Amino acid sequence: MSVGSFDDLSGAVPVPAGIRTVGAGSDRATRLVLVRHGEAVCNVTGVCGGRVGCTGLTARGRLQVEALRDRLMATGELAGADALYASVLPRAVETAEILMPALRVGPGAGGAPLEIVQQVGLCELLPGEADGLTWAEFRTTFEMADWDADPGQPIAPGGESWTGFVNRVAWTLDTLASRHEGELVVAACHAGVIEASLLAKTPVVGGLDGARLKLSTQHASLTTWEVDAGRWRLLAYNDAAHHLWGMSRP
Repeated sequence: MSVGSFDDLSGAVPVPAGIRTVGAGSDRATRLVLVRHGEAVCNVTGVCGGRVGCTGLTARGRLQVEALRDRLMATGELAGADALYASVLPRAVETAEILMPALRVGPGAGGAPLEIVQQVGLCELLPGEADGLTWAEFRTTFEMADWDADPGQPIAPGGESWTGFVNRVAWTLDTLASRHEGELVVAACHAGVIEASLLAKTPVVGGLDGARLKLSTQHASLTTWEVDAGRWRLLAYNDAAHHLWGMSRP
């Protein structure tokens, strides 16, 4: 017997649950939207941007996030968000501040503004003693880590390894999901955090033993997860086409 399409169409007999590629969500499901910050000063100046090296967004980066905010204001797709988080790095905090008007509690653009809750766990990989150095200075000061060969090697003294970073991000995301069961959560974070979420929470990718994906996650893009009873499902990755259309890449 043919099971036909994996989608339920026009009154057809539903595909059995064990065969479906997409399961039904529940009222307990949490939606977690990870927003990569806009272009940062440290991105264009070649500085290792931890707490010392990060000085916030460029003018272009602010325009990128404003374009995302305007999209969200027009569509209302994240209106009524229950919580707004950001890493403690200025480029992420500034991104969250720009987005805040589109995430007000209640329908549409009404309601009270959300408080931005800063979380170290949402930071980019912690650079330790490399923080604030240019990448040219880094190369002359420290041995370059080869994370494809050894993801457990720290980036610099006092800094994280790739494996440690992925584990830290996984723990942070689990904490947010359990704290906000059934809610919509928006988090302004970093490309590395988004890649780490894919490594930690996508079963097929997670079998790569911590290896990097080397993704090109755009600034001011959305990556959306649904979490239901501890199971993570990726709904969207690198969603930036609508609001960044026509804005050329640097």
